[in-house]
Amino acid sequence: MAEIQKNNPLHGITLEKIVTDLQLHYGWEKLGNLIRIDCFTNNQSIKSSLNFLRKMPWARKKVEDLYLTTFHQ
Repeated sequence: MAEIQKNNPLHGITLEKIVTDLQLHYGWEKLGNLIRIDCFTNNQSIKSSLNFLRKMPWARKKVEDLYLTTFHQ
């Protein structure tokens, strides 16, 4: 299993850490402009964002991609 994950830069990073780091870095307003999903523009909380992102893989992928381009270049 370690072989599969060794090239995954998100291995060991929780979704909560990803959302929290992005929110602290960009703030809700800019984050909502970068990724147009309701949990970043209207109901702005880590908890609501996590609930949404866990149900919607397409949105989670956008958030993970933004995290990687922001913090892992």
